[in-house]
Amino acid sequence: MTYRDAGVDIDAGNELVERIKPLVRRSFRPEVMGGLGGFGALFDLSGKYREPVLVSGTDGVGTKLKLAQQLGRHDSIGIDLVGMCVNDVLVQGAEPLFFLDYFATGKLDVDTTVAVVGGIARGCELSGCALIGGETAEMPDMYGPGEYDLAGFCVAAVEKSELRDGSAVRAGDVLIGIGSSGPHSNGYSLIRRIYDAAGRPADLDIGDATLADALMEPTRLYVKPVLELLRGAHGAAIHGMAHVTGGGLTENIIRVVPDGLGLEIDASSWTLPPVFDWLQREGRVADNEMWRTFNCGIGFVLVADASHIAAIEVELERLALPHWRIGQVVPSTTGERVRIG
Repeated sequence: MTYRDAGVDIDAGNELVERIKPLVRRSFRPEVMGGLGGFGALFDLSGKYREPVLVSGTDGVGTKLKLAQQLGRHDSIGIDLVGMCVNDVLVQGAEPLFFLDYFATGKLDVDTTVAVVGGIARGCELSGCALIGGETAEMPDMYGPGEYDLAGFCVAAVEKSELRDGSAVRAGDVLIGIGSSGPHSNGYSLIRRIYDAAGRPADLDIGDATLADALMEPTRLYVKPVLELLRGAHGAAIHGMAHVTGGGLTENIIRVVPDGLGLEIDASSWTLPPVFDWLQREGRVADNEMWRTFNCGIGFVLVADASHIAAIEVELERLALPHWRIGQVVPSTTGERVRIG
């Protein structure tokens, strides 16, 4: 018997590596040493930072993968994978340096895998982050036909003096919500339940897109514009940041707010995007469940000094980031630290 008889095709794996090499190379930064295919990836930090603090993150895309496989849309799910990792490390003011991916499937389909990895490479390119390595695992009997799984790993760096940890947040700071591109990669177990119950109406017009397009819209990448904002004249006025992922608006922003402080969020300060409006109506989802499951149109939050808000908003306009003043930091002496109303 051969390895191919057992379900693993080494030749297909080699073909995959050759096809993704030009896609991956476009994401490389000057600090990348060597190319793709070694046992370990090399990255030279020596010329860029004085006191570098490394910030790492790992994530997947949840059951959005199931929807991608169901719809046969494999070219953008890799952007989601990158976004979920690089947006997380950005919260601490860190610049994503390099990314590694893990792709696992039962039987390797080279075209599908190239589409997925191409999306990962594109997400890295858009984030200024090098796709420096990864692992493709063909594991017969672990996954059904057409199924695959994804995970991503990101390493970022920030000067120690510029690290954002939320400790500077104080009462009176204003919350600026930056728009999401849709549900990003969170809440898809509930989304798929609602979508299935509605009869999977992929082509339904929900106002600004078809339902399938809205649900598969990749995660917005905040890295380049937010780093530019942090390095600008008013960057020091941004005391904290939050990436709105699992746990929604209720549980994410408060993670960067010190004890003794809470949040008041005005839900009327922005309009619920059509895809969330459809999900809430079709699934009869209560407001509180929406706030703690989805980003509801707010993908990233800046917590900033009130006296600098107008200037920061001018910069956000220049950077073409949709944004709203969605609330403020307040003293909190009770158990309920987040109020949305």
